[in-house]
Amino acid sequence: MTSISRFLKRELRLIVNEKKSSFGKVEECSFLGFVFVRGKIRWSDKAFHEFKRRIRLFTGRSWGVSMEYRLHKLAEYVRGWMNYYGISEYYRPIPIVDEWLRRRIRMCSWKQWRYTRTKVSNLLKLGTFKRQAIMTALSRKGPWHLARTMTAQTGMTNKWLKELGLISVKDQWVKVHYPASAR
Repeated sequence: MTSISRFLKRELRLIVNEKKSSFGKVEECSFLGFVFVRGKIRWSDKAFHEFKRRIRLFTGRSWGVSMEYRLHKLAEYVRGWMNYYGISEYYRPIPIVDEWLRRRIRMCSWKQWRYTRTKVSNLLKLGTFKRQAIMTALSRKGPWHLARTMTAQTGMTNKWLKELGLISVKDQWVKVHYPASAR
């Protein structure tokens, strides 16, 4: 480190902050939230965990805001994150995050409906069978568990979530990587 910092100071006349600076193999270093893995650019694990943490904040059950505002703020954040980290060639976690995000939004809707009667009527409006709607609404399981039930998924379909304004992480990734086919 000392020989490199000496070179940077003397030859290039740069100021080196010893606390923030590091050197090593490209695979071991992170720069602006990106890492290189086997010659391909990826977002760092720290950046991805921060992304998931922020999504948890926007989709928290106890955040007392309307669904429109929640989805608006979530869409702003996902678009911004994907426009920055979208150059990453790593696709594997994208569909998983997309499914997880939809489940969290279903959980928020379930929590906002609050009462059994409201849950049943909303599920019936969304096309769920009456018996399934009643049994699910009477369930003592929590919103996270019920967001994954067949009743919730047949009523709160992906199409319905899209109509509400939920943005798809997968669609955003495709739009960044294949701009011509996204239109």
